Amino acid sequence: MSGFTYRTFAFYTLGCKLNFAESSSIGRTLIETGFRKAKSTEHPDICIVNTCSVTDGADKKCRQAIHKIHREHPNAYLVVTGCYAQLKPDEIIVIEGVDLVLGANDKFILPDALNQEGINRIVSDTRKLTPFFSSCSFEDRTRYFLKVQDGCDYFCTYCTIPFARGRSRNGSIKDLCAEASEVASQGGKEIILTGVNIGDFGKTTGESFLDLIKALDEVEGIERFRISSIEPDLLTDEIITFVAKSKRFAPHFHIPLQSGCDDVLKLMHRHYDTALFAHKIKLIKEIIPDAFIGVDVIVGTRGETPEFFDASYNFIKSLDISELHVFSYSERAGTAALRIPYVVKPQEKKRRSQLLLDLSASKLSNFYRSQIGTSRRVLWEAANRKGEMFGFTENYLKLKHTFDNTHINNIEDIIVNSYNITEVNI
Repeated sequence: MSGFTYRTFAFYTLGCKLNFAESSSIGRTLIETGFRKAKSTEHPDICIVNTCSVTDGADKKCRQAIHKIHREHPNAYLVVTGCYAQLKPDEIIVIEGVDLVLGANDKFILPDALNQEGINRIVSDTRKLTPFFSSCSFEDRTRYFLKVQDGCDYFCTYCTIPFARGRSRNGSIKDLCAEASEVASQGGKEIILTGVNIGDFGKTTGESFLDLIKALDEVEGIERFRISSIEPDLLTDEIITFVAKSKRFAPHFHIPLQSGCDDVLKLMHRHYDTALFAHKIKLIKEIIPDAFIGVDVIVGTRGETPEFFDASYNFIKSLDISELHVFSYSERAGTAALRIPYVVKPQEKKRRSQLLLDLSASKLSNFYRSQIGTSRRVLWEAANRKGEMFGFTENYLKLKHTFDNTHINNIEDIIVNSYNITEVNI
């Protein structure tokens, strides 16, 4: 790659919002070192694929994306990075067209790696990763994603993320507040805090997630912050209480449950039980009645017998939550879950998944219905879809409005009604 004179690049990002934030930051670094983003009408000189590996399905999508990009840009220098690249670099480097594989943390040295002659892969041992690379997405004019933490120390039996991302580490409150102020100076109105296990914030700086959100709440110019997915055992009562009285934090929580059966939670090596989870939901609804609560659930994990699934379903049904994100269990090489003997058949996974999706649709409809007639503040986004624009309220209602360019990136007080609600049967 030494002596490489072409200067245009294009990013192709798959997976979570954390990946998108990181791609955005790496793109800015490339621009600072003399590259420019390729126009949609150009063939980029360098294509960078930032991958996900949360399931076997995610791996498959990554391979498909790599093949598609190589077909469309056969002469481009093709770089593959991210979680899939970290976990299976040898599988990727033999794919036709791939020139360089960079591990999950190694993506941040991309400009230097492009100048290393004779190198086709750089994949660091995640057990030894200590640096934290800050990232923030700056492409969206309305909602920004700020990475506050990376890695995970939990090692749940079904999950490969600790192997892909390494141990828990984070930025400092001082630096993250400075990044939030930079977003405000660029006209950003909303910031979503992202990471792998954000409630674990502070491992490397001796601070806490509560300290972080208290400091961010004082950042002038940002209208609101959202907390992305946070583990129930790390969502302390103090955090919930603070959000309830804060100036800028949205009444919106996303809490992974994964199973509503204590026996399955033990098999997963999760750090809580259903009693703790139910307490968190009850407390949120007591002090923030209009809060939106999204919940992650995995169906068909090894060991989830029909009786265990029924217990999980009934527990979830009893919760006052707004929406479910339902995932079918995917076996991952090297995980402890493979030692659990009971295996759920694919057709049964599909059946269980549909039951929970139907339950989610019912809960979401009920939540939207409960908000009709209330006054909410919606941040309008830029997309024009068939003459309409969309935006989210502080408690994550997705509303619509006739497209008006002057509304973009503005927050408007609005009364929720059956005409401005979108995508929900009420």
